[in-house]
Amino acid sequence: MIIKNAKVALPNENEFKSLDIKIKQGKIFQVGRNLSGENEIDATGMILFPGAIDPHVHFDEPGYTQREDFYHGSCAAISGGVTTVIDMPCTSIPPVTNLVNLKNKLNVIKNKSVVDFGLFGGVSKQSYDDFENNMIELAEFVLGFKTYFISGMETFQRLNYTQFLKVLQFSNKINRPILLHAEDYDYIQKAENLEREKGSQWINYYNSRPEIVEILAVKNAVALAEQANANLHIVHLGTSKAAELLSGKERISGETAPHYLEFNFDDLERIGDALKTAPVVKRKGNSKKLWQLLNDGIINFVASDHAPASENGKNTNSAWDDYSGIPGSGTLFPYLYSEGFVKRKIKLDRFLKIVSENAAKRYGIFDRKGSIEIGKDADLILLDPNKKWEVKGEKFYSKGKITPFEGKTFQGRVIKTILRGKVVYDVKKGIVQNPGFGKYLKAKK
Repeated sequence: MIIKNAKVALPNENEFKSLDIKIKQGKIFQVGRNLSGENEIDATGMILFPGAIDPHVHFDEPGYTQREDFYHGSCAAISGGVTTVIDMPCTSIPPVTNLVNLKNKLNVIKNKSVVDFGLFGGVSKQSYDDFENNMIELAEFVLGFKTYFISGMETFQRLNYTQFLKVLQFSNKINRPILLHAEDYDYIQKAENLEREKGSQWINYYNSRPEIVEILAVKNAVALAEQANANLHIVHLGTSKAAELLSGKERISGETAPHYLEFNFDDLERIGDALKTAPVVKRKGNSKKLWQLLNDGIINFVASDHAPASENGKNTNSAWDDYSGIPGSGTLFPYLYSEGFVKRKIKLDRFLKIVSENAAKRYGIFDRKGSIEIGKDADLILLDPNKKWEVKGEKFYSKGKITPFEGKTFQGRVIKTILRGKVVYDVKKGIVQNPGFGKYLKAKK
């Protein structure tokens, strides 16, 4: 395949280059001008980006396929330019906390994805007694280990600080990062009991887990990680003051999500259940600071935290009972391009780090993924920068159709998504590869 006349987004560059890309055997073979070959794609007027990486998805299989499954979730991802996802261990039955459970999951999903995928392992209260053996056995097969300071899942309960420190200390022996859902358990437990007595409105839900719960949790997590000299990654940062605590920390990183960059509590009251997440969106002014921290490199990258639910799960008429989660993998890259690169004028080099490069480096797949370089997988997004489109949940490939971005117009349209040299998504034809085209990824040894 030859992609001709594209404006190519190369790493460490702040301007697009007018170049051709030659692909052989699924790899980027040559980058230059006036290249020739078979199966040409004329990309005149188009931008060519590296495939986006979404390193935080809940594709819910096996176990919760009434909400999402690997085929529909991966179709959603590829339609938005995401060529690699990393799936969380906690929303599977059984959860991926040991090698037996991982092999069970792989056996179920191996022939379903249309994007390349990695997996996270996890350490929960239930698996803690044998966590060292489990982590040793899982290390070869996963890209990191997920933990919680607070969890609403009976099958994957939280770790206390003592347990978490032990996991951090042991993680150095297997060279895998520890991921953390960072909200303070004690604060939320007491605040939620009080707020439930007052009502079931959005203000009650927000008051049960306001900004301070993230600040307290991240502060404690950072202190524990520094004591252990461990690799720690904070997921879905929603509070700017909590994210600021990561500044200058070499082995500690963090991600945010599009809904925290876009929305605030006023939007939650306006939109309702379609915007319910945990952590909850915060007060006005917080999003602007998150954008700045992302642009400055304090927040390392953005992930969707894709976790959709059915209409019944979302519309319970109670802020407490509505499912916490939204579909997001399909809108991740379009949102960041439209609102970050175009509107906020994030420099190209930084933009590429946010959408592809930094996640690939963090999780040990940068030898194959994350940038347009010779020898890497030909994972590419062909984008028309002049096209606008309106978000309509009913058209999502995901099983989840309820999105807080409903009706929002994005600048820039994904025309084709290419994975390992094959077109998988075409804006006119839809998904054009079969389930199972996506490959399972392990970290570089």
